[in-house]
Amino acid sequence: MAGGILGEAQPWQQVLALIVAATVVMGSPGPATISVTAVGAAFGFRPSLGYTSGVALGTIAVLLVVAAGIFGMLTSVPGLAPVLAIASAAYILYLAFKIATAPPLAERASTATKPDFPGGFMLAVANPKAYVAIGAMFAGAASQADKLDASTRLVVLAAMIVAIHVVWLLAGTAFARFLRHPLASRIINLVFAATLVLTTALAALR
Repeated sequence: MAGGILGEAQPWQQVLALIVAATVVMGSPGPATISVTAVGAAFGFRPSLGYTSGVALGTIAVLLVVAAGIFGMLTSVPGLAPVLAIASAAYILYLAFKIATAPPLAERASTATKPDFPGGFMLAVANPKAYVAIGAMFAGAASQADKLDASTRLVVLAAMIVAIHVVWLLAGTAFARFLRHPLASRIINLVFAATLVLTTALAALR
């Protein structure tokens, strides 16, 4: 349906429709967005910026790979897809453990170990949902006469990737004020860790 809207509308309407479609398809809960929310809740806004930047830039890298058609070539390499899936699952389980065991904010030292930029970037480029969601955006556009040039589409989608992850980070940090109480901190961190594992499992089964 999004492809039909993009094909018939004027350029500015296509951009608006692309933004709406990106919000729905790429902004839905998944391993990357839930991890950003969970890290924000467990560690606070500023300590989570490095990790969130890594996820956002990693997802933009996926965008460029899909747009260039490289992903199709990579998936044709025997044995590569399972390796990416295992690497992604291993890091997500590690991240879920870090979130579940994070101490309350009131007890946390400034030197506490937290997820960083390389970890966020690695999760993003190994996240199966990112390739599916971004591939769907390009497939929808290719199915109709698209008036948007490739550079405009890439810029809009890259901006949406950044905006979506910032919103999810802000949603997570909204919980931070509850995390100074030890019991509330433990419950919320465990819920986010379990949600991260669950959304990853669901994404892998699609």
